[in-house]
Amino acid sequence: MAELTVLFDGGCPLCLREVTTLQRLDNGRQKLAFVDIDQPDYNPSLHQGISYRQAMGRIHAIAADGEIVTDVAVFRRAYGLVGWGWLYAPTRWPLVGPVVDALYGWWAAKRLQLTRRPSLDQLCDSRCDITTAPAEVN
Repeated sequence: MAELTVLFDGGCPLCLREVTTLQRLDNGRQKLAFVDIDQPDYNPSLHQGISYRQAMGRIHAIAADGEIVTDVAVFRRAYGLVGWGWLYAPTRWPLVGPVVDALYGWWAAKRLQLTRRPSLDQLCDSRCDITTAPAEVN
């Protein structure tokens, strides 16, 4: 089992590039696993109950012990596992961290629009279970 399973949007070109980079850096060690939430067979019950809406709203990962990791912490942990932790180390600094977190929050909120994709509501219209309450997306 991988130390970290990253849930990613396979329909997002930047997300795909990031996953490709992490896979290359993992170099077959299988410290990281990846689940494409954009696939029609994505099943939240197999991934700590993280709904399609939640996963599309911001990046999530699941540690081997079941801990759910979100936002910039996913990148810190993933790059740390492949030996490139120094790349995200500054995101822990008092002045840098809040700025990076704010930038990621902006990116997460605008990602679909910036990549010329339908809105989260439009994507969920055909995918989300109507019995599942939508998660708040910042």
